[in-house]
Amino acid sequence: MSTTQTFNVGDIVQLKSGGPEMTVKSEHINTRTNQLTGYYCQWFAGKKLEQGQFPPDSLELVTKDDD
Repeated sequence: MSTTQTFNVGDIVQLKSGGPEMTVKSEHINTRTNQLTGYYCQWFAGKKLEQGQFPPDSLELVTKDDD
């Protein structure tokens, strides 16, 4: 059984399948069950700010290598 990784507002994440780096804007909590169902993320497509909601299992934390 896999455990779902949790993220904090401001974390840089990416879809496990690839795509742009995104910033976690907020959590989406189901108000009836009080369970985390996803994250709202934002990213830039050129100069345009985009946003979307993603399931926790579809995201991974982006780690930067300090050279």
